[in-house]
Amino acid sequence: MSVRGTLRALPTLLRVGVSEAVAYRAEMLVWVLGTTMPFISMALWTAVARYEPVGRYDSHDFVRYFLAIFVVRQMTGAYAAWQINYEVRQGTLAMRLLRPISPLWSYAAENLGTFPLRLLLVVPLTLFSVFTLGTRSVPGTAWGWGFFLLALVGGWLITFLANVLIGSLSLYIESSNRLMDLWFAFFMICSGYLYPVELFPPLLRGLLGWLPFRYQVGLPAELMTNAHGFTEALGLLGLQWSWVALLLGLSILSWKRGLKRFAAYGG
Repeated sequence: MSVRGTLRALPTLLRVGVSEAVAYRAEMLVWVLGTTMPFISMALWTAVARYEPVGRYDSHDFVRYFLAIFVVRQMTGAYAAWQINYEVRQGTLAMRLLRPISPLWSYAAENLGTFPLRLLLVVPLTLFSVFTLGTRSVPGTAWGWGFFLLALVGGWLITFLANVLIGSLSLYIESSNRLMDLWFAFFMICSGYLYPVELFPPLLRGLLGWLPFRYQVGLPAELMTNAHGFTEALGLLGLQWSWVALLLGLSILSWKRGLKRFAAYGG
């Protein structure tokens, strides 16, 4: 299908995605409950910082940071790798391939379709953070808001494209779910999800800056809480979108080559 035709089909795909999210809202609630690890980290780090700041973080800063991490996690989540693995094993991917639009657009629309439900949780939590912890809980400048929204989109794209890349490996091997579990383990350690990246030793922090995990949730949360100046934020956004471009190329290449193998098995 042409780009114009794809763009015309997207609103319908998004409506279908929202309908599915509403239909499976109980499953959605379970997923949200499974992402509450930042609240446990918040309790631990605020206890540590109660009498003395850790780095630049006092107890209020830790609360503000982990509320931001939870908000960003809700808005950058994706689960396409598990969808692709399941549909390749069951053979139902063939049904998607019969449609005139690429399955990757369908996966993207279904993942994005959960956002309205997530906003029902994210908006009140953000307002709570502003009213209880002050306006530093959200960007304080126009460029700060622009950079934050750009980082949020970049974070979702890195998560979704990594899902597509790893999910497409199921077209080569029996299952790539274990690889996705391994990615998630590195995400938990290296992304700022459990502790701010800047609390790592300088050498390790520099290494994490070259990996994609920080740019999934850590950078958007840092920009949401005004952790960077304009120049530093711009450089970090450049690195984030470099990862978006790299993962976009790799995921499309792996997907297209993998589909040839899927067609061979089907034939």
